[in-house]
Amino acid sequence: MTDHLTRPAADLGREIAAGRLDPVALTESYLDAIAASEHGARIYARTTPERALAEAQAAAQRAKNGVRRGPLDGVPISWKDLFDIAGTATEAGSALLKGRVPTEDAEVLARATRAGLVCLGKTHMTELAFAGLGYNPVTATPPNINDPELLPGGSSSGAATSVAFGLAAAGIGSDTGGSVRVPSAWNDLVGLKTTSGALPLDGVVPLCAYFDTIGPLCRTVEDAALIFDAFGGGAAPDLKGGDASNLRLAVLETVALDDLREAPGAAFEDAVTRLSNAGARIDRIAVPEVAEGMEAGALLFAPEAYATQGELIEANPDVMFAEVRDRFLAGAKVSAADYLRARARLEELRKAYRAATAAYDAVLVPTAPILAPNAARVAEDGAFYRSENLMALRNTRIGNLMGLPVLTLPTGTPMCGLSVMGCPMGEAALLRIGAAVETALGVR
Repeated sequence: MTDHLTRPAADLGREIAAGRLDPVALTESYLDAIAASEHGARIYARTTPERALAEAQAAAQRAKNGVRRGPLDGVPISWKDLFDIAGTATEAGSALLKGRVPTEDAEVLARATRAGLVCLGKTHMTELAFAGLGYNPVTATPPNINDPELLPGGSSSGAATSVAFGLAAAGIGSDTGGSVRVPSAWNDLVGLKTTSGALPLDGVVPLCAYFDTIGPLCRTVEDAALIFDAFGGGAAPDLKGGDASNLRLAVLETVALDDLREAPGAAFEDAVTRLSNAGARIDRIAVPEVAEGMEAGALLFAPEAYATQGELIEANPDVMFAEVRDRFLAGAKVSAADYLRARARLEELRKAYRAATAAYDAVLVPTAPILAPNAARVAEDGAFYRSENLMALRNTRIGNLMGLPVLTLPTGTPMCGLSVMGCPMGEAALLRIGAAVETALGVR
């Protein structure tokens, strides 16, 4: 059964539908693998075996009766530790929330359960989701699939590594400034950042409501589409027959290509070349509003995060990792007037961005301009932590600031993702484009 643990979620669903795979046996295999893995405790904060097996048994009975609820009915997935699970501690990777046990499931978890997905448990994450490297000395820091001495990316660190190490068929994370896409890229996965408002945030520990989004970390674009459908984001689009030769794409040169490290830069240019060779029409464009948007963003993320969690932090600051705590506290220094002016300006910049990119099916950027840093060096050097964290999230923040859905895809070079940025609330179109890009890159 272990050969199934690294297969795409959609493939597992088809095997269940065909009667060749028992959801109970599959779930047991994942739970056994988590328990046996040397990394299991660094990836999962806690598992939910009783719930998982009960859901798997129900899925098996539905499959036997020919009444499956959807293509992923019976497929086990993991949940970042900021999604409420009724009766299970949800602590968002922080001692500030230690012992917090919700009484209801998060809305997206409830929807996933109704679609038949099996809940394996909660994965570790960056503390309160406010950093992009995946380092968390308070609870646990998961390993990177490419090198256990490197950081996994965050804040959905455990979500990514649960999939990469074969301990879940998909992981569910959140993305406020890159928290789905950075760990997906650094662990060679597909990650979907949805448009803000596309999926409900009820029962999700908040960071910045204006930017918070939910998305899957998985093996294929098809998996991302089916999970988005299961969450009620919209019917999964038909991904068959996608052809890159029908695409008109833009490479964003403003900000996103600045100071690229050698490997991400080379992998990005190689991916663009492969897309061009597959027939895609590709232009290189400058959108100065993006640079101004990054400046506005500097006045938005921290103050909103402080407004959300500042009172809790101020009451017990010493239990937090200092680097994350100080990012929150910096938000208290931004005035309400400056925040409101920046937010109003950002709305204008979003309109300008949409006008500048309207002629294109999607816009391409390197997912992260750097590779995953060494965990030990980050632990020892605060200045290095801060500089690498800002660089890791720089390109991904463009999608959040401009209010876009974004797919990151593996390029074939380890830890180097290609991001495909779509139009607001255009997840279905983006997923079809992503499927065509995935085929052209040949990374499946």
